[in-house]
Amino acid sequence: MADLSRLGQAPCLVIGRAGMDLYADPPGTPIETATRFTSALGGSSANIAVALTRAGGKAALLTCVSDDAVGRFCLAQLDAYGVDRAHVRATGGEARNSLAVVETRLENCQSVIYRNGAADFAMTAADVEAVDYSRFGALITTGTVLAAEPSRTATFRAFDLARAAGLPLIFDIDYRPYSWRSAAEASEVYSRAAALCDMIVGNDVEFGFMAGSLDRGLDKARSLIAKGAQIVIYKMGEAGAITLTAGAEVRTGIYRTEALKPTGAGDAFLGTLIASLSQGRALTDAVLRGSAAAAMVVARVGCAPAMPTPEELDHFLTLHPGPTAG
Repeated sequence: MADLSRLGQAPCLVIGRAGMDLYADPPGTPIETATRFTSALGGSSANIAVALTRAGGKAALLTCVSDDAVGRFCLAQLDAYGVDRAHVRATGGEARNSLAVVETRLENCQSVIYRNGAADFAMTAADVEAVDYSRFGALITTGTVLAAEPSRTATFRAFDLARAAGLPLIFDIDYRPYSWRSAAEASEVYSRAAALCDMIVGNDVEFGFMAGSLDRGLDKARSLIAKGAQIVIYKMGEAGAITLTAGAEVRTGIYRTEALKPTGAGDAFLGTLIASLSQGRALTDAVLRGSAAAAMVVARVGCAPAMPTPEELDHFLTLHPGPTAG
């Protein structure tokens, strides 16, 4: 069993994609009528790394980006947010960075994602074997990196190397159907990955998907604890979350805000949760801070630029009446 106290001793290594997000501007504009867009760093893993650093933690990213202007945009953005990119490799040929064209509106929000020849899927075993895992406090990955080869095999190799170095493994399920050849393949690979990890975070639909039935999602989460996971967080949207450990199940609520969009909440939650744990906060407090960060991000434009600082988060928590469930 990995020592979760390592979270406070060194930066976290996050595996997975970085990309460019283009937001129809001004907020509320549908993509099909937009004549102006604003750019931001995107990609679930990059967003998690930014959330973690903005919340006071330290993070490095392990991935591939395209050897072109969009890839260089991602590198510059990682630098601007203070995310270590020493293990980000530029790859040429036909590889291209993930690109998302997104709206800032709550109802019928459209997000058009271009993932053909995705550069992050080009990550190889050689990339992960070049890392000195003893420098890090934890390995964080999202399910997206498992959707294609050689990234899938490389990620499982990283799991082995990180485990050998004593790092906790943290898995954000992050199921994106468009990245997979079939739901059956995704379910099998996700279950294999989750069984290796110390902390698993996902929503009720994702756990239900892994279980083969939406009404068995919580049973799946409980089975991961029974098989050795230290923490499983089962998110339920407006109904809050259940944090499961070997000794307890704790329900927490959400912080209600005037949301502008539905995107970015999960990345904000996980990054802030891990930063809070690395600062020595109790698990329930860390979950609540993650929930508050998620509420703040959906009320702001963008994902990476919307991630709150500790001062902003503390100010929000001081003024907010508190979490509610449902």
